Amino acid sequence: MGSGRAEPVSENGGRLALGKALAEAFGTWLRAEIERLGGPQPPIKPSHRIPFHWPPHAVSHSYHVHPTDWRGEASIEMHGERFRVQVARTPFGVFGKVEELWLEAKGEDEDSMLGGLRVAAEPLFKRQFLIARCLGEERRFVGKIRELDDLALFKLLYCEDRDVSHDAATVLELRATRADYLPSMLLVLADEAHPWRRASQWAVLDLLEDFQTFCRQPDEIVAAVQAIKTLMWSAEDDYARTIFKAGVVLGGHIPASAGMSALLECMSAPSRICRRAAYHGLFHVVEWEPSVREEVISAMRACASRDPDPQLQIYAARMADDIASGGIDHVEEPIFEGER
Repeated sequence: MGSGRAEPVSENGGRLALGKALAEAFGTWLRAEIERLGGPQPPIKPSHRIPFHWPPHAVSHSYHVHPTDWRGEASIEMHGERFRVQVARTPFGVFGKVEELWLEAKGEDEDSMLGGLRVAAEPLFKRQFLIARCLGEERRFVGKIRELDDLALFKLLYCEDRDVSHDAATVLELRATRADYLPSMLLVLADEAHPWRRASQWAVLDLLEDFQTFCRQPDEIVAAVQAIKTLMWSAEDDYARTIFKAGVVLGGHIPASAGMSALLECMSAPSRICRRAAYHGLFHVVEWEPSVREEVISAMRACASRDPDPQLQIYAARMADDIASGGIDHVEEPIFEGER
């Protein structure tokens, strides 16, 4: 397994074996990647996800350039590669297109058109090189993410571009019957060293919202809950809203008996970020399991009187009131200094 193409897997067996082999290979890669980056590092705050759309609008369509207008030809070099450019000279300007990149540009003359192509191509090249870097390839990635094997997809969860991470997670979700992905997902949740871990952890938590797909046995639910609780327990940041997401998964998606117990424990965690996520998560527990309302209200009000953070004292008290009122909405969580 690596950055190769996905191979078909028989539907009647091998899922657990594939999952074990995947986790071993992924764990080896992750350790090597952390070492390559200089050892354990604090998390880097990722930017917001910006969905990538390609190809961009074909400018020639806006000017009704006719297919027979593409009579000229030029070439352009970008990032060490040379590309053929088809050229159309019209009363509206000079148009160029690189069919290999699904890209067009317009300029007053050929030079300005070629300059426009260079600028317009950069988002594609940036994405392709970021993917290649994750996969350990020197050349830009020119394939399709959906065609990669499972190990490559888990590598891409760590891409600096959150949209790439999102796309890789989407493919894993669609492919979830192929292998037991939970061991590899738990490695991501347990990661305390890779600088880009927060976005990858968010992606795994997003997958676990459909926990039945990945946790098919009671012991697997226990393992997932423990990993999420550990992730939350001492969190010093909430980059990518990962810790908030963890509380949502425990409170709104994992069975109430397991998720609630973990969240009640997290109310006493040393991390105020963890406690904030736990208070929020418990609101969702009651939504799904109204029979625990009084227990949760009692615990929340106790925290309102003892939480060492004044903002969380107020938050817990108001959240308890919201739960007691049976409302379908709740007070917004506080934002700590330095989080914006």
